[in-house]
Amino acid sequence: MEPIKETARIESLDLLRGFALLGILLLNIIGFGLHSSAYSNPGYDLNFGSLSDTAIWAAVEIFAEGAMRCLFSILFGAGILLFTTGPGAKGAGLHYKRTFWLLVFGLFDAYILLWSGDILVTYALCGFFLYVLRNKSGKTLLISASSVILLISISYGMLGIGLSAAKVASLEISQATEMSNVNSETKMLAAQWDEFVKDYQPSAARISDELAQRRGSYATAFDFNFERALEMHLFVMPTFLIWDALAMMLLGMALYKFDVLQGTRSIAFYKKLALFGFSIGITLNSYEVYRGIATNFELTEIFAQMQPTYQVGRLGMAMGYIGLLVLFVRGGGFGDIKARLSAVGRMALTNYLMQAAICAIIFTGLGFGLVDRLSRVSLYLVVIGIWVFQLLFSPWWLKRYYFGPVEWLWRGLTYGRWPNMKRITSENHP
Repeated sequence: MEPIKETARIESLDLLRGFALLGILLLNIIGFGLHSSAYSNPGYDLNFGSLSDTAIWAAVEIFAEGAMRCLFSILFGAGILLFTTGPGAKGAGLHYKRTFWLLVFGLFDAYILLWSGDILVTYALCGFFLYVLRNKSGKTLLISASSVILLISISYGMLGIGLSAAKVASLEISQATEMSNVNSETKMLAAQWDEFVKDYQPSAARISDELAQRRGSYATAFDFNFERALEMHLFVMPTFLIWDALAMMLLGMALYKFDVLQGTRSIAFYKKLALFGFSIGITLNSYEVYRGIATNFELTEIFAQMQPTYQVGRLGMAMGYIGLLVLFVRGGGFGDIKARLSAVGRMALTNYLMQAAICAIIFTGLGFGLVDRLSRVSLYLVVIGIWVFQLLFSPWWLKRYYFGPVEWLWRGLTYGRWPNMKRITSENHP
């Protein structure tokens, strides 16, 4: 039986994927390193935090929040087309088998590596559906993506209006002298608000209980994380994440069909894409950050899924990064940096799971139990350390092996036979 050979790479896709993979840790580190409410409610710690913590939160919100996940999803959509319609296109059987094993890796990440914020399960479920759209035109895919993004933005705006009304109702009840004077609709709205905020503005006792579980041991951290991951998969994913990812994957498929992600359009095109994308993204994201700080991190002003501008802002930043990074790929110089980012991208699955494993050791009872013991500034020092390690490790590994270890396993499970792994180099044969 012939071994599976390494296929030709598209440099821009590898580098974009590496950039997105490293960038997504800027957001995930909050889920790993702080109380679970801090990810959606920065007021959890920034109301009492330092100016440097607030400044780094603002920078990440403007330049990375949502944008990295958006970019990652766009590239996943392009990857589906590359696998099913590119050179040596694979059929439905291999696609679904490959996607099934991605789902298994995602469940391992979510439950065994204690990362309830895992995105691989969402991607796998979207991947099962997207195969049927592989032959649609770029125009059809673009219209579909735009329609889903518009519907998501409208639903976020409606959710914001509804929860703002619920907050007002809760305040009205707290100020009422007689509950008999409060109508049933107000009571119902107030109950909805109280149910919403219990996870994002938790009591001191609730905070203490969570941190004790996550810091205690692997068993106690597993018990806490199991409930969180289950909630993610049964509620958050079907309500928010699936649609979010689906929209951007459809867009990624369209951009691949229009040859945008391959880096073959004109230099002028990518300059305009970068300028237009960043202009929209930075403007909208800065406005959202301003509202958050001006209202002292009032929950209805900073909760992402309550902002109708959220999807447009993150998409603008993602488009800006695509334009900028393709220009970087096509420009001269910085060969070592390009090679390292591309290597990280080629080992994206390995590196993604590695980030979860490292953070589980640092922050949970599996290892040092440092969750909620570091400031945001300190957490980003951890991020830099992981970045440096992965930028050094990935090219070192790929000089010796054709695939990252998890990529090798994924290919073997997909094809039912194992690809060549070790490169023949002068180091192997003096």
